[in-house]
Amino acid sequence: MTQERPLLAVQAALKKCFLAVQQQQGLWQSTLADCRPLLAALRNLAEQLQAAQNLRFEDVPSLRAFPGLQERLRRKQLEAGDTALDKLGERLAALLKVRDTVSSHVGQVLQIYEQHADTLGIDAVLQASVLSPSVADMLEWLQDIERHYRSSYLKRKYLLSSIHWGDLANTQALPKAWDRISEDEHQDLVQDTLLNVSFFLEE
Repeated sequence: MTQERPLLAVQAALKKCFLAVQQQQGLWQSTLADCRPLLAALRNLAEQLQAAQNLRFEDVPSLRAFPGLQERLRRKQLEAGDTALDKLGERLAALLKVRDTVSSHVGQVLQIYEQHADTLGIDAVLQASVLSPSVADMLEWLQDIERHYRSSYLKRKYLLSSIHWGDLANTQALPKAWDRISEDEHQDLVQDTLLNVSFFLEE
């Protein structure tokens, strides 16, 4: 009986946290989906800038009549590129918000667990049932999820900070580099974990 109330308190905190993760994962995925057209636009602009650099406008008779066209075109393309980068920056801020929200919820769970750890005892923490994984497993999964969001955000932030218009090849390769971050990670980690706790969340 002495363990029952603390166990229920920890399980309630775990349930609240996993439900928050479920919601935040939806935001994370939709934000990543929003990034795709912006990344493609940046790649296309970098290709256009590269093509314009390689073309000698003065050697094309139909373009000779427009002095300054090359520079005006370049300026317009750079403005469009900066706009796309700004929008990607907004999406990055949304990913940061997801990361921080999840970290905050995980921190609250760990705090509640630490308050009750002595009363709970190791047996209660390690005990699993058909409907509920053990408290120990769920705490570990939440910390894995928190690390996943933190690592994924930092890699994407670093990648975007490396983009500048003096390196068009790097900008053209941006979508592939962005996708590689996803490929290198266990992309199904959050969904797999939510599946593992699905019965627990319905209790």
